[in-house]
Amino acid sequence: MQKIVNVLAIASGLVSAAVVASGVFVYVNRDSIVDSIKSQAIEAVTGSLGGGLPMGAPDLAPSAPGSASVPSAGLGVPTF
Repeated sequence: MQKIVNVLAIASGLVSAAVVASGVFVYVNRDSIVDSIKSQAIEAVTGSLGGGLPMGAPDLAPSAPGSASVPSAGLGVPTF
């Protein structure tokens, strides 16, 4: 009976040591882990957009500073 208790105690000690070692590893490497997750998330988001982010609609670009835009009368309805 004593041998079984000793085996369980050693196994428990090994599991506890593994948990502590894992915690220390994550704590020491937390910056690189966070940077890796950020880059993977950014890659996943930009990859799903299909090539690149839209840079703006060309039809919404401002006109030249010297030209005045004249609105069309009739909202596009032809006059006879």
